Amino acid sequence: MESKVEKQGLEELKRMAAEESVKFVRDGDVVGLGTGSTAKYMVIALGERVRQGLSIKGVPTSQESADLAHKHCIPLLNNDGAWAIDVAIDGADQVDPQLNLIKGGGGALLREKIVAAAARQLIIIVDESKRVPVLGHPMPLPVEVATFGWKSTACQIEQLGVKAVIREHGGQRYKTEAGNYILDLQIDRITDPAGLEARLNVIPGVVETGLFVGRTHVLIVGTPRGVEIQTAANR
Repeated sequence: MESKVEKQGLEELKRMAAEESVKFVRDGDVVGLGTGSTAKYMVIALGERVRQGLSIKGVPTSQESADLAHKHCIPLLNNDGAWAIDVAIDGADQVDPQLNLIKGGGGALLREKIVAAAARQLIIIVDESKRVPVLGHPMPLPVEVATFGWKSTACQIEQLGVKAVIREHGGQRYKTEAGNYILDLQIDRITDPAGLEARLNVIPGVVETGLFVGRTHVLIVGTPRGVEIQTAANR
């Protein structure tokens, strides 16, 4: 269990990465606003730049990020728009050396991937504890599934040799903002993220996976040594 000091230290690393990320935002940009504990600091920092005169519009990846954007005076585009997003900034639960990600610990993976796919540039912000040599255990892989026939979907997923656990919250099955369930897949090592994503996506009932493969353009990491920036090769 993390001590209070360790937790405070991680929060500072998250804040460092988040504040660095908003330097990539330019006047007039449409910005994808991520969800989660690190993205929260980004929205706050972006709001400060808006108060200083930066003109932008945001596309939130959850109601949580929309509420935070409103609180910090960031104007938002309508959810049903065909956006041309200049830059999306979001966190991640894990990131491997090739900048592949596991996302969805907070349950917003569907909207996060839609926004990431619509963005010209995706910037991922993390503290250094999220860096791993290989994706997988102890972080489960979230997969958003339709509620209809979800047990059948889970059985088909488990034929891939993984264990699928229905996510619960408060003793009830967790539902995403889109009204779907999340199956958390227990996988020791995801050695072929692209292959696994492709196999999951062809299973009827799978809405989206928490694997973000080949989407990250810039990784910003908060470390005790300072902020580290890694740019994806050939992107």
